[in-house]
Amino acid sequence: MTLMTTPLDTLHRRLGGKMVPFAGYDMPVQYPTGIIREHQHTREGAGLFDVSHMGQLVLEGAGSAALLESLVPVDIHGLGLHRQTYALFTNERGGVLDDLIITRWSEDRFFLVVNAACKTQDIGHLRAHVQGQSLTVMEDQALLALQGPAARGVMASLCPDAAALVFLQGCRTELCGIDAYITCSGYTGEDGFEISVAAGHAEDLAGALLEEETVQPVGLGARNSLRLEAGLCLYGHELSTEIDPVQAGLTWSISRARRRDGDRPGGFPGAGIILQRIEEKPPLRRVGLVADGKRPMREGQEVLDENGVRLGSICSACYGASLGKPIAMAYIDRDAGEPGTPVQVAVRDKLLPVRVVAMPFVPQRYFRG
Repeated sequence: MTLMTTPLDTLHRRLGGKMVPFAGYDMPVQYPTGIIREHQHTREGAGLFDVSHMGQLVLEGAGSAALLESLVPVDIHGLGLHRQTYALFTNERGGVLDDLIITRWSEDRFFLVVNAACKTQDIGHLRAHVQGQSLTVMEDQALLALQGPAARGVMASLCPDAAALVFLQGCRTELCGIDAYITCSGYTGEDGFEISVAAGHAEDLAGALLEEETVQPVGLGARNSLRLEAGLCLYGHELSTEIDPVQAGLTWSISRARRRDGDRPGGFPGAGIILQRIEEKPPLRRVGLVADGKRPMREGQEVLDENGVRLGSICSACYGASLGKPIAMAYIDRDAGEPGTPVQVAVRDKLLPVRVVAMPFVPQRYFRG
């Protein structure tokens, strides 16, 4: 299969990026500095990520807010202008089709960013439900993410409009003389920005940002370890058509207005099951695991109690560079999921002692004003 490329493909190769297939795209997993150093630099300075493989969509027309509310358990009607919200496309069984970010551009115009691996499915899902609205796929648009504690200082010098944004807020502006839509958001747990820009200007903009002393390029490998430390879900791992939002620890993403005692209860796929789960609690819960040694944990490995009884399995794992220890997320029996509980992970023919910990593994540092 021929892999697609992003508008920054040439730049990645010029910077020495190690290219790998991801969601149908040829993407940099790391640069010569390596995943651990890229991870640490993002926590200490500012990392620049290419996330142009993500789907960028515009839904517009009368009734767009109501249409979205029929697909996600979120208060879209109450979403402010140029404000964002995290959302989940749910199915009739209460599972998750994808997670996405929705931004309100005007009363009846919304900007959606969806996962690359689910992009085609999500577009089809939306088109199957439109009722006179239009859905535009922004094929010629790139998406960059500038993340880390130094990101706001970079924006302050290059784009004061963006530097004034708070978490989950966006604006249309110019960055380095290039028209862009910038949001205060990201997937690392750090303060930072996502920048939507015309594909033809993406390389010039990335080059200008990389000229800043505190900015370094970062690949998908560190993006994954950063999001895992931040306790953030990845579709296909912590989220799937068989995992409901409550089990995933995402009850907070179900707006108060859409709950049973809200102004507009239910009305989204699987509402009856999901709202019941809020009250009854699912049998499994998503937890964090930390090992004190150096032996890594892997996705799919079983989690056992101290007596060897199976509790569940790991859905994501990596080396937590900020902690200096292997970390993982897993779904295990609810009663065994309290922080501090000692458990074991079956690593080949041995049992690795680990403990349940509260997430996120490192504090989230979103700027809220």
